[in-house]
Amino acid sequence: MNGDNMFHEVPTSRKAIAMTFDDGPNPIYTPQVLDIFREVSGRATFYMIGEQMLKAPETVKAVAAEGHEIGNHTYSHPALTDLSPDDAWQELERTERLIETLTGRKPLTFRPPYLRHNEDTQTVVDRFGYSVAGALNGESKDWEMPGAEHIVDTSLRHARPGSVLLYHDGFGDRSQTIEAVRRLVRTLTDRGYLLVTVSELLELAER
Repeated sequence: MNGDNMFHEVPTSRKAIAMTFDDGPNPIYTPQVLDIFREVSGRATFYMIGEQMLKAPETVKAVAAEGHEIGNHTYSHPALTDLSPDDAWQELERTERLIETLTGRKPLTFRPPYLRHNEDTQTVVDRFGYSVAGALNGESKDWEMPGAEHIVDTSLRHARPGSVLLYHDGFGDRSQTIEAVRRLVRTLTDRGYLLVTVSELLELAER
């Protein structure tokens, strides 16, 4: 972990990887991700935006019902480093309340929009008790639709025990991401990896 406590991987010898999905829920693409993970009995973490949760509450409930983790990704997706501490707190607090209302569970982990995070935002996050998840495969840039092959290849370069990998199921056309994730899930499970939530991965950490 770095000075602001955002982690990109977890030290473990267990063949476990956390695949994560940002900016949803989306009523078209999120259910497709659920289908893919259901086929291999895997679990993922969905970093949801409060505004998007209000648009698709049944999708939120479906994610939780299948045992996946829902993490806080703010209410409106601002760069928290540009906000005052009070405004940053509001962004997290509104989304936490939504997650608890829709799922009955308090979120345990957080991902900052644009991965912009510093000591000031960490002070806000500490009030919620969240672990702050980054990711290793930022150059995959699935949000730019670089092609499924690119997403797969760049992700596999970072696939190792303890990796946190980042994808998007919200906003715009995510068909390339869905195709890439379908292939990645198949490849990783064939290689003997367990697909776990971020919280589960943290529990496997070896100090």
